[in-house]
Amino acid sequence: MKVQSKSMKTIFNFFSAICMFAALSSNLQAATTLVEFQTSQGNFTVELYPEKAPKTVANFVQYVKDGFYDNTIFHRVINRFMIQGGGFERDLSEKSTRGPIVNEANNGLLNELGTLAMARTADPDSATAQFFVNLGNNQFLNYTGPDAESIGYCVFGKVTSGLEVVQKIGLSATGNMGRHSDVPIKPITIKSAKLLSAETKAEPEVKAEPKR
Repeated sequence: MKVQSKSMKTIFNFFSAICMFAALSSNLQAATTLVEFQTSQGNFTVELYPEKAPKTVANFVQYVKDGFYDNTIFHRVINRFMIQGGGFERDLSEKSTRGPIVNEANNGLLNELGTLAMARTADPDSATAQFFVNLGNNQFLNYTGPDAESIGYCVFGKVTSGLEVVQKIGLSATGNMGRHSDVPIKPITIKSAKLLSAETKAEPEVKAEPKR
């Protein structure tokens, strides 16, 4: 009886451990930060990496929660390089932002195809709200040292669905408008940017069946 009791206790502990692991995995999944962009060219979703770039992600998420990106445009588009947005209205008037954040480019993340990074000026710590999505493996944007010329651009997320939409935007015809270059001739609008729960996946766009 003692052996049988011990065996039952072992089995109970084993299943308890499995349940705890499942609960932990569920909590980790729930902590995943997803943002869906609805644009005039289609939708795409990005996963953010707060463990790699905590200040950058917190800053970006606050702008999303504030609705800051809604009805802004992708104002700079260069095929096979990147699409940049998050700072201008359709008439190219610049939106007011909060103060700049520290550059967290030294986090091991690389500016590769589909990654999300912060745009900035020549000042390494000047990023505010503008971001870009890489359309290629842009190694020259990566962190290689702490000085201003080598610190690079902070990657803080990656497109997890809808990369084809981002690439489609990259194919847009562009031109010069005022002091801005590489501006899409036909405005590409971010209709909205919203947080998604980890369990909520972006709904795929429903395409009409061709008529027969």
